[in-house]
Amino acid sequence: MADSVPPPSSDIVPNYWDYLALDRLLCLQNGVDADDRDLVSDELLFIIVHQTYELWFKMILRELREAVSLVGSGPLKEAKVPYVVHHLRRVGQILRLAVEQFHIVETLTPQDFLGFREKLTPASGFQSFQMRELEIILGLQASQRETYGKTDALEHIRELAAKSPAGALAWERLSNAQAAAARGGTIRDVLYEWLYRAPIDGSFPDSAHDETVVAAFLARYEAALKAHHKRQIDRLVSTGLTAAKEVEKRFEKSFLQAKRFLAAEDLTAESFPEGTDLEAERARRRRSRAGLLYIESNRDLPLLAFPRLLIDTIVEVEEQLVLFRTRHARMVERVIGRRVGTGGSSGVDYLDRTTRHRIFGDLWSVRTLLLPKELVPPVADPQRYDFVGFQP
Repeated sequence: MADSVPPPSSDIVPNYWDYLALDRLLCLQNGVDADDRDLVSDELLFIIVHQTYELWFKMILRELREAVSLVGSGPLKEAKVPYVVHHLRRVGQILRLAVEQFHIVETLTPQDFLGFREKLTPASGFQSFQMRELEIILGLQASQRETYGKTDALEHIRELAAKSPAGALAWERLSNAQAAAARGGTIRDVLYEWLYRAPIDGSFPDSAHDETVVAAFLARYEAALKAHHKRQIDRLVSTGLTAAKEVEKRFEKSFLQAKRFLAAEDLTAESFPEGTDLEAERARRRRSRAGLLYIESNRDLPLLAFPRLLIDTIVEVEEQLVLFRTRHARMVERVIGRRVGTGGSSGVDYLDRTTRHRIFGDLWSVRTLLLPKELVPPVADPQRYDFVGFQP
């Protein structure tokens, strides 16, 4: 790959600066000038912070590709789940650090930034191909990708690709990422497929009568959810602050939304590529969502402990990504206001729109359905979910 570095000669004993290639690394902060000594310190700071972001994105992409490989290579062995959780937690921590780095950017006053801003035009963070690659491998849908004005991010990078070697590398990587995503090679795809295979009351998708077992679990759960809603309605009405009919209507709407979610009726033909068998996809997603609900509802079962942590970790990764986008928007608003961005459109408005989308929608939506522990339907055979060595 074009960004690789030739290994040092085997007869050279490495030292710190050679190992980190500092002679090359420290000569890359000049921007469009010939020498970074010609830059004001504010511009040097701006370059260093953004190069640091790109290095962190490189690390995140490495971790995400490995997670896709492990989770998507057939049934995920129990011993591998802690490994995947560990490395996805690293992604979350990197994003957390990336959020904090905006404090450094905010040491630039508006006039500090305006002093060199025109040199950047029309360059923009919108052109960060690693951020686009990150979105693709996580599983951001094409319908969720916000345009910058009327410009699509991927199309914009494709048009620029022919103008520089770096652009050609960018488009090659994005093309490969898109091709992998089309084959189901995203975190979202492999996660939902993994949830599809989750054991529900000891039953797997290829088990005899699996549909019956899953349907029975969902029926018990929906009945418990209905009872929980009734308890909440009675409590709210007893306060005298809410009319019975009004609160009953709200809870009835919530219950119908829950049933619709569990039946995957929210999925439409527009959610999938043309020619997809919608009913088949809905059936798989129903099983996947049932598996997700089962894991989330029975978090204390020993064999579901790490599956639950995997789900929590992916939620944390997306939470940190949303916080990164939100913090980015507020930093831009603080430094330049809502003026036209260096890319030619309203940068803050675009950044704000990107915070609305959730890649792992099922993982967020299921939280609305969760019940207190004492109301969760009992597991049919809890010993199935014990560690074998600890069974009596």
